[in-house]
Amino acid sequence: MINFLRQILRPKYEPLNKIEIIRQNLLDNFSYLSSLQNEAEIFPVLKSNAYGHGLKEVAQILNQTSAKMVAVDSFPEAQVVYRYFRGKVLFLNEMPLKAYRYCRFKRSEFCVYNSTTLKYLAQHHAGAQIHLFYNSGMNREGISDIQKFLTDNQEALERLRIVGFCSHLMASDSDSALTKKQEDNFLTALDILHQHKIFPTWVHLGNSGGIFTLKNKRLSAFRAGLALYGYYPLNGPDTASCGLKPALRVISTVVGCQNLKAGDKVSYNGIYEASSQTKIALVPFGYCEGLDRRLSNQAQFLVQGRKDFWARIAGVVSMNLVCLDAGDNDFQIGDKVELISPLPDEPNSIKNLANISQTIPYEQLVRLRGNIHREIV
Repeated sequence: MINFLRQILRPKYEPLNKIEIIRQNLLDNFSYLSSLQNEAEIFPVLKSNAYGHGLKEVAQILNQTSAKMVAVDSFPEAQVVYRYFRGKVLFLNEMPLKAYRYCRFKRSEFCVYNSTTLKYLAQHHAGAQIHLFYNSGMNREGISDIQKFLTDNQEALERLRIVGFCSHLMASDSDSALTKKQEDNFLTALDILHQHKIFPTWVHLGNSGGIFTLKNKRLSAFRAGLALYGYYPLNGPDTASCGLKPALRVISTVVGCQNLKAGDKVSYNGIYEASSQTKIALVPFGYCEGLDRRLSNQAQFLVQGRKDFWARIAGVVSMNLVCLDAGDNDFQIGDKVELISPLPDEPNSIKNLANISQTIPYEQLVRLRGNIHREIV
C-alpha cells in the first residue's frame, strides 16, 4: 500500500534524455542466435549494464525467452538480476573472497580461475556450482595447466560441483586460425577433465562471434553479448544482412536556440565557426551521458519537429551539452532529437558513430550513463 501511494504521489517528471530498449528486437535476436546453435543453450551476457541497455530492463525482457541462465560480471550486477530475472546467474569474473557469502547459491554458478578462489569456495561454500575457466590461448586469465590444477586441488574439487568448463576467444571476430587453435586447446583440456571423471553440463568457449563460427557439437552453451543487442560481431556483412536487429534508441530534447551570424563561433575553444547565418539547437546530452567527444564537428543527429531534418554537431561535445547546426530549418524548444538510431544504415547508428570515433560499438554502448531514464518499448 505504501509503495502504491508513493507511485501516485511521486512528482511526474518527463526526462529530457531517454533510452528506449526495443523489446521485440531483443527477443528476435535471442531466437535468431538460438537457431544458429540449436543444440546448445544461449547464455545472454548482461555485464556493463547490459552493454549500456539497462540491466533491469534487459533482465525483465529475457524472462520471455527460453534462457536458463544469464551472465554478469560481479555481485552488484547479480543483485539486480536476482530480482528481475527468474533463471540462474553465472558470475563471469571472480570477486573479493568474502563477497561470495552474499550470493544466492541456489541460483548462482561461478567461474573459477585459480586455486585460491577454488579452495575458499570449497572451505566455506561446499556444494557450490562452478565453471572451471581454462586459459586456451588468450593468456589473460584462467587455468593454464589443467592436469596440474586437477591433481593439486583434488580435495577441494571434490567438495564442489563442477557444472561448467569454459574459456574465451581472443579473435573470434576476424582470425579463424587463432580461433581454431584455441578450440583445439580447449577440447584437449576437456578430454583431460573426462579422464578425471569430470563431465561438465555446460561446455562454453564461444562468445557472440563464436555463435556464428564454431560448429563443434561438444560445445553445449554459448555466451551472447554484442550480438544479443543486435550488432554483428564479425568483420564482414552489415547487421541488416545477418538477421540481427539493434535494440536501442537514444532520444534527447532541444532545450535552447541561438542565432549565429557568419563568423560567429560556438562552444569551447571556438573550433566551429558559422560560414553563414545559421541556428544552433542546444541538446542536454554530452560526454558525461556517453556522447563521445571524438564526434565533435562530425556526427549528425535527427531533429524531429514539424519537419524532420539532420543536424551536425557544431563545435566540441561538452560535459552535459551538445550544439547542433540546424541551418535555416524550423525547430522549437521541446522538439525531440534522435541521437542513436536502431536502423543500422542511418548516419546516427551505433555502427556509424563508432566508425566516426574510430572505436568499436562495444565502447559506444557501454559509455551510456546508467542514470539515463530507460524505457522498454
